[in-house]
Amino acid sequence: MIGLDMGRLTAVARKEVREYRRTPFIIGAMTVLPFFFMVEPVLTIFAIGTTVKSASVAKGVGVTFLLLLIVPAIIPATVAAYSVVGERDQGTLEPLLTTPVRRGEILIGKALACVVPSVGIAYFLFALVVVLAHFFAQNPIVVTTLTDGSHILAQALFAPLLAIWSIGVGTAVSARASDVRIAQQLGTMASLPPLAVTALVAFQIVPIGVWTAVGFGLGLLVIDIAMWRVVAAMFDRERLITGSRAARRVGAAAAPAGTVRRIQGYGGADHGRGDT
Repeated sequence: MIGLDMGRLTAVARKEVREYRRTPFIIGAMTVLPFFFMVEPVLTIFAIGTTVKSASVAKGVGVTFLLLLIVPAIIPATVAAYSVVGERDQGTLEPLLTTPVRRGEILIGKALACVVPSVGIAYFLFALVVVLAHFFAQNPIVVTTLTDGSHILAQALFAPLLAIWSIGVGTAVSARASDVRIAQQLGTMASLPPLAVTALVAFQIVPIGVWTAVGFGLGLLVIDIAMWRVVAAMFDRERLITGSRAARRVGAAAAPAGTVRRIQGYGGADHGRGDT
């Protein structure tokens, strides 16, 4: 990464991880909430009987696939929505922004601290569902469909791409919001649109395959890159500290060195003896 110092980037990521460990809400969101999203997929595949045809099994597995992708879509947005407004509430935002850390290092460091555990949890839940299906699913086609190469590839590609989108929109909302709860609500809603892409695959509107997964993955990657360019432009240090950009007069020339400004006093009195 050109222009980025890995030491400073890692320091920002470590700082974020320490903050997560001190925040019970974030710990709960990352450890407890994902398992609630896993209940419905497990019940869905367990309910598929032995006489159900393969087409119906594929639909049930598609629903499971979509529900599992909610984890990397929603949870990172909830956590990322805390990243800026939470620091503002604690009074640690201004010290961070006045350090020599670059804007890209701050954004990437905060994103890594969130995307790595979120994607790890998503992969773990998918593997857990496969193991549970192997031991408890009534229909053997369920395991075969879940472990199909195209499903595994789609899960491997979509989970990090959805998490990156969610973290980006969560960070953007957090940079403009003044309340943590509002930021989390808006960030969660903004993280949902990319799920429409995966829903096309999950509900077999677009037949899943290796090239389908790769194509949709590339589409999500392009969307993520465009979105993060917008987020980087919104992450203005002066706006975050003062609440507004510096006012600049268009076309105004800088005063020459040695100029003494006239200060207009109360009652129209002119203090100062002029330009030198």
